[in-house]
Amino acid sequence: MSGQFSPRGTTRRDILKSLGTAGALGSAASLAACSTTISVNRAHAPPATPFKIATTTIPIAGTNEAFPVRRIYCIGRNYAAHAREMGSDPTREPPFFFQKPTDAIQLVPPGQTVDHPYPPLTKNYHYEIELVAALKSGGRNIAMSDALSHV
Repeated sequence: MSGQFSPRGTTRRDILKSLGTAGALGSAASLAACSTTISVNRAHAPPATPFKIATTTIPIAGTNEAFPVRRIYCIGRNYAAHAREMGSDPTREPPFFFQKPTDAIQLVPPGQTVDHPYPPLTKNYHYEIELVAALKSGGRNIAMSDALSHV
């Protein structure tokens, strides 16, 4: 089904069956779970999951609290010099957006050095460091003079 549009009403179960991967999930019950529509009702407890989902957190500097990380949004080709290093023309090719899983975070405590595993045959490895600014209150189009009151 790669490259094909799935008609409205096609479920994950239908797609998995057509790909012949139903057995990889282990059982028909697993397939049924894939195609179940979940309705949100705050009065009921969330459905049980067949595995534990770890919460990813990062420490909040200067406290003994942790901040939960739900999403990591990334922008590629946003530094002109690096785009040129990689053979792109930043004046012709716009930045692109993508997400990473929260378990991609590698915490390096202040004053420490840690190993960063990557595939051993990698010859051209690029890395970045990120800064996280967590907002204590939501906001949109926040005036520069009010910005720090949201952090």
